[in-house]
Amino acid sequence: MKSMSKRNVYLVGPMGAGKSTIGRLLCAELKLEFKDSDKEIEDNCGCNIPWIFDVEGEAGFRDREAAAIEEITLEHGVLMATGGGAVLRAQNRQHLSSRGTVVYLKTSVDQQLARTAKDKNRPLLQIDNPREVLTRLMNERDPLYNEVADITIYTDERNPRFVVQEILAQLQKLSVID
Repeated sequence: MKSMSKRNVYLVGPMGAGKSTIGRLLCAELKLEFKDSDKEIEDNCGCNIPWIFDVEGEAGFRDREAAAIEEITLEHGVLMATGGGAVLRAQNRQHLSSRGTVVYLKTSVDQQLARTAKDKNRPLLQIDNPREVLTRLMNERDPLYNEVADITIYTDERNPRFVVQEILAQLQKLSVID
């Protein structure tokens, strides 16, 4: 069993990077509670993210996301997978970086396309050219992911269990775990 010397771990990165899958596996190793910020938003409002985007727009969703991140980052013993755009607001980046260890799961646009091709629960990709959107989002968000990250791990074509082992090794190097 790994013991945490810092209270929380937060996973950031683009959609399709593996934040939820890797987060659940990492929680088992670190004995932390898993939270997915998008799931928390859906549970709190009783509707899914595409509905929120349709009714409230992206700005309404980002307001809900900021509230969820603020609330979750105040908890102890949590590993949170954030939504791909969570880093867009400075307040979110500040909460993530000051209240835990941030792991950036980095992946290519090609890998994102492969992992999200059949997912209808991603409003930003429900268009004719998702590659164009993913490329634009990566260009906008990659500097923000890098700004907030304590650790950066590449996930392209890698088994999630190997990624988890690499994260554990990096957390140990940073003395976040014993």
